[in-house]
Amino acid sequence: MINEQTTLFDGQRFEPLAARLRPETLDEIVGQQHLLGPGKILRRIIEQDQVSSMIFWGPPGVGKTTIAQVIANQTKANFINFSAVTSGIKEIRTVMQQAEESRRFGGKTIVFVDEIHRFNKAQQDAFLPFVEKGSIILIGATTENPSFEVNGALLSRCRVFVLKALTEEEIEKLLRRAITSPKGFGKQDVRIADDVLHTIAAFANGDARTALSTLEMAVLNGEQESDGDGEVTTVTMDVVEQCTSRKSLLYDKDGEEHYNLISALHKSMRNSDPDAAVYWLARMLEAGEDPLYVARRVTRFASEDVGLADPRALEIAVAAYQACHYIGMPECSVHLTEAVVYLSLAPKSNSLYVAYETAKKDALTQLADPVPLHIRNAVTKLMKDIGYGEGYQYAHDTEEKLTDMQCLPDSLLGKTYYQPTRQGLENRFKERLEQIKAWKAKRSGKE
Repeated sequence: MINEQTTLFDGQRFEPLAARLRPETLDEIVGQQHLLGPGKILRRIIEQDQVSSMIFWGPPGVGKTTIAQVIANQTKANFINFSAVTSGIKEIRTVMQQAEESRRFGGKTIVFVDEIHRFNKAQQDAFLPFVEKGSIILIGATTENPSFEVNGALLSRCRVFVLKALTEEEIEKLLRRAITSPKGFGKQDVRIADDVLHTIAAFANGDARTALSTLEMAVLNGEQESDGDGEVTTVTMDVVEQCTSRKSLLYDKDGEEHYNLISALHKSMRNSDPDAAVYWLARMLEAGEDPLYVARRVTRFASEDVGLADPRALEIAVAAYQACHYIGMPECSVHLTEAVVYLSLAPKSNSLYVAYETAKKDALTQLADPVPLHIRNAVTKLMKDIGYGEGYQYAHDTEEKLTDMQCLPDSLLGKTYYQPTRQGLENRFKERLEQIKAWKAKRSGKE
């Protein structure tokens, strides 16, 4: 039995394509094979009717609600679809009391909460006693990290399943099904070329709902003509471009052009060319690139190519990433532009990148070098007895807040990894490092 919160106008509602095509069985679900493939854990749980409280975490349009509704079709339980957007504590308690009554008579109730991260702490706490008693099995869906958005006590009683964005191949499979299925456009003569389908799949960016909505709009606006046997609807690239407000900028985000454009952006910033950098940024975003991908690359650039020449560069890049996460496209384009222009104009230094890469080579070739005893923690009496921590010098106990204690393994003594430049603020770090080294050399008599 499925209970859903309804409105006065539900009976008059037109079902969009995504709703008409919603799978009813596990085999109809496209994607999430790491969880729902043959023998995979979530599939076994559902097929064996051993569903326990769980959280589905993943981006929009990847099947969180769909899997919950498949559970409703296959499990032997009362299923309640609960909205975190429209429900308060009063509604929660009413539903929980109904579930408790059902449990007393041997019934089982699954409560599905979409967008559970929208509930505040008090609302989430209202579920807790009923989950603990077994009155309900809670299934929550969220696009946010449940570690931060779901109460710890509630989260500890739920198993988290991470859902992935659909691949373009999976979305194309879904679009072909929509064209041929009687639930979709199977009763119409819809003609659409493979490259047009691929364009819609690329635009969807892993979101099945976006893909189906775009296809539906494109079919409704397709070119109508009669071929003698009936009406034919042809979906062209021009129609798709009009429906998505995209020109011919869409590109394969897993192909060569994807890497060419991010390379152009990175190298334009490195060459301190803000105009070129903003152009390549616009090329990527208007082509449908994930702004979070661009923000991650910009954040990497902040430390790899600017570093301590301007420590604020990383702060601005991280802030831009957070802004992209909070508000998405198209609004976040201006935040990325701010970061890209700032990084283009910032003084450049790759000394942090060089330091790590050099240290990495030594770390990989000298894995057996022991940590010097005096900088090991003596967490047991035995460790203390055999010399752990003996001779350790606590820098805060000295007037200079410095010691000449050796921290590298003997085989690497005197090795230098970080070599600061004189660019921007890094010149201050260079001067400070030179002072520290001079003090240590004098202290050890190696001046």
